[in-house]
Amino acid sequence: MAFSKDSRRAKIRKRIRGTVSGTEQRPRLSVYRSNKEIYAQIVDDVTGVTISAASSRDKDIASASGNKIEKANLVGKALAEKAVKAGVETISFDRGGYLYHGRVKSLAEGAREAGLKF
Repeated sequence: MAFSKDSRRAKIRKRIRGTVSGTEQRPRLSVYRSNKEIYAQIVDDVTGVTISAASSRDKDIASASGNKIEKANLVGKALAEKAVKAGVETISFDRGGYLYHGRVKSLAEGAREAGLKF
């Protein structure tokens, strides 16, 4: 039986979310990737609160030159800086059903460079 890309990703995402959840001490970094943009947020799943968020649509990142992978790196750095200000140092990474490759990997590396541990 053939699956569409979306249904395959949903199945993988459900499996990941079964093991990865955010707590107050170790919130979850959730990634969403569209064809043009990339969005990331740090979430405490116990209370259902978004601690910080960043995307490639933010004014300072959208105005930056570079390809989508370079912008994803900037999103990771911006998110990590906001998170560190909010007092978050360690997180669990939720790739959202996407392969850890390309833009998702670049975002994670940018977050690590700016001080997040995962």
